[in-house]
Amino acid sequence: MLLGFLLAVSLLVYLEASKPTPINWFQSYNNDDTIPFGTYVLDELLEESFQDNYQEHALPPYEVLQDSTLSGTYFFVNNNVNISGSELDKLYEWVEQGNSVFVSAHNHSGDLLDTLNLEMDIGVLFNSVTTEPLLNLTNKKLKRSTPYHIDRDLMVRYFTELDTLEQTVLGVAQVYDDTLSITQPLINFIKAPIGEGAFYLHNQPEAFTNYFLLKEDNKTYTENVLSYINDDRMLYWDRYYKSGKRVNVSPLYLLLNNKYLKWAYYFVLIGALLFVLFEGKRKQRSIPIVKPLTNKTFEYTRTIAGMYYDQKEYHKIAKKQIGLFLEFVRTRLRVPTEVINQRFFEAVAARSGNSVEDTLQLFTFIEKVQHQVETSEEELLKLNTEITEYKKKLDGR
Repeated sequence: MLLGFLLAVSLLVYLEASKPTPINWFQSYNNDDTIPFGTYVLDELLEESFQDNYQEHALPPYEVLQDSTLSGTYFFVNNNVNISGSELDKLYEWVEQGNSVFVSAHNHSGDLLDTLNLEMDIGVLFNSVTTEPLLNLTNKKLKRSTPYHIDRDLMVRYFTELDTLEQTVLGVAQVYDDTLSITQPLINFIKAPIGEGAFYLHNQPEAFTNYFLLKEDNKTYTENVLSYINDDRMLYWDRYYKSGKRVNVSPLYLLLNNKYLKWAYYFVLIGALLFVLFEGKRKQRSIPIVKPLTNKTFEYTRTIAGMYYDQKEYHKIAKKQIGLFLEFVRTRLRVPTEVINQRFFEAVAARSGNSVEDTLQLFTFIEKVQHQVETSEEELLKLNTEITEYKKKLDGR
């Protein structure tokens, strides 16, 4: 009976594990997701194109823009982007100063539409229950003779009213009706100038997803839409307004949410139950006390350092100290040191509890010491002091 039970459980685990994983069509728009409607591919393209001019922010835009030094383009893509109230006021002021805000969403906030004097509607076909978008741009240099087609049942939103004297139509859409042509264009992409900057509103966020970008020549459309963004300035990617935003959940939830881990967990429970039934009698034996080996690394390091110091080989000591600090960055802070740039400084600063300015100052001095032929005793002492003070912020001492 027990053997039959174990065989049944094993067969059930095998059947569950061998089932093909269904495609996840959730519209997450998260740049960590490789599912069809994630934006992992777009994130890679933007990082490659903008390089150091690319930043991600998971905080609300109102908090991010408290930094008055930020300038460039704030980029939002999601099915719903509900920017309103004081946050919209902050973004509006930021745009007036010469910056731009790009929002691609099915549903823009009512406050934003009212501010820009816009109204929206949904495109439908009365002879069909599905709506597949056709997309194109209006600029003759960017427009394609055959519109871009997204062969999924998706919402097609468009602007019904806009200020034609101030606002510019950049793109159009239409519901696919068995013909790859836009005969009754619906406005789905506009530029709304505000002060010295502008709002760019786009109504088909799927055009920035993995599914769209990896199909045929669709990436050309996305590249042409993004060509309205100045890649010489900073691009701030929003991670706050995301349907697939990561949240902290319990370990048990993560365990049971993965079918392989779930069945492994059940199998462990069953095994533990069987062990209790058949091996319930406790067996105990004495555990020998093993004296741990004495760590002589610190004494050895002090001896070698003393030899170098007595011989006044300060430069060698400095290089060793820099090597140990870089190892600290790699192991304690978990930040790779192969490429040292602005993103590296921001990551080290955030994980060590120091400011970006202090981090940049320390690494500038380290670079100076590394490239010079000789190092004085005063420079060695300064290097040691600055590294020690910098690490105190992490250790809390």
